[in-house]
Amino acid sequence: MRPRKIFIAGATGATGQKVVPLALAEGLDVLAHVRPKPGRVADARTAVFELSDTRALVEALRGCTTVLQLVGTVRRRFATGDTYETSDVGTTRALVDAGQKAGIDHLVLLSSAGAGYPVGAYLRAKAAAERLVQRGGLPWTIFRPSAFVSETHHPPRGFAAFTRALGLRRFQPIPLASLAFGLVRSARERAPLGVVLEGAELFRWVSPASR
Repeated sequence: MRPRKIFIAGATGATGQKVVPLALAEGLDVLAHVRPKPGRVADARTAVFELSDTRALVEALRGCTTVLQLVGTVRRRFATGDTYETSDVGTTRALVDAGQKAGIDHLVLLSSAGAGYPVGAYLRAKAAAERLVQRGGLPWTIFRPSAFVSETHHPPRGFAAFTRALGLRRFQPIPLASLAFGLVRSARERAPLGVVLEGAELFRWVSPASR
């Protein structure tokens, strides 16, 4: 297996902010993508351009082995111009297409629990992104976590107990730190290929004891 170099799309999001320092701490070669803003400059570990810039994206990916696709949006950001189609689906399409041209050998997609039975615009967008990855010709891994748990993210009160009581492991909240560990592990090990991780299988993968 080639030495891993990870292109992280969505590096400034909630998950990306956990993934980037963890990957660096584990000694991985990282290229974190961020959107252009005043004062942001590119360097050896930071790529600054819009993912819609095909030429810049292909060039950035040529030196990488792996794409971590962590980009997504929520309704409260629609007022800024984001939509599920542009943020969740459009960026995935761009990364798959550029990854094919650049010779990427692993694409890891952060999706969502429920994408296998999509109800509503959010899950339909996640399902569409999954199809792009699964049909894109690149080796892939898909993560389907439920609600995140972190210092700033909390599921509704009683949600964790409710999912446990009904045996709904697939919807059980997941610590964001554990999810970040699992994503970095997948990128580092180039595994498990062709697998959708959710429920009990996801929780096993993100457990350090399973390494």
